Amino acid sequence: MMGRVCVVTGASSGIGKATSVALAGLGATVVLVCRDTTRGEAAIAEVTAAAETAATHDGDRTAAPRLELADLSSMAQVRELATRLAALPRLDVLINNAGLVVARRQLTVDGLELSLAVNHLAPFLLTNLLLPALRASAPARVVTVSSLAHRGALLNLGDLQLERHYTAMRAYANSKLANILFTRELTRRLAGTSVTANCLHPGTVRSHFGDTGALWLRPGLQTRGSFLRSPQAGAPTVVYLASAPHL
Repeated sequence: MMGRVCVVTGASSGIGKATSVALAGLGATVVLVCRDTTRGEAAIAEVTAAAETAATHDGDRTAAPRLELADLSSMAQVRELATRLAALPRLDVLINNAGLVVARRQLTVDGLELSLAVNHLAPFLLTNLLLPALRASAPARVVTVSSLAHRGALLNLGDLQLERHYTAMRAYANSKLANILFTRELTRRLAGTSVTANCLHPGTVRSHFGDTGALWLRPGLQTRGSFLRSPQAGAPTVVYLASAPHL
């Protein structure tokens, strides 16, 4: 991945951070999109260490990792982020990883249901705004982290924001199905452009993902934590889709 520029959203912890570290270890220049400055800077330190180790082994030094701060629940901040990312010299891989599950129905500053906004609308908007940069860097890739939870989805276009029948897992499942439907249509529209789109299920991973979830979800994840996959075990599929030469 030497010379490739990879953008990873939700990169301050969990699969996003593990993916960023792994890509830096392969020689990529990684741009970490995080919401929190402190956690973002801590993640940058780990990714920098991986990049320096790769440079020591390979003899080639890539550009230093970069931190971009953005709250992906705000579509204005997504647009501002896209403007900054579009100014990069190149953009080879966009990894839409950021996601959450929310215990009670909340609205964003834009009046959108929070999990739909962060899990689907933000990557939908960011990807579309960055398509010119991806096409200019082709061959390029879009990788979106979805989930097998999509099997529990029930997309009702008459109540897309679940104003009438909200549950945390229904909202999450719907957003993950939306990720998959978006990827399938994006693939169709990108045919012949040398920009590809894939989505994946990384497995159930120990991370901060459940921190904003329902009260029943948090102890469940904590109790089962030792049986869940580590972020490092969840990242390889993302890294594979970002880097495998034959894809």
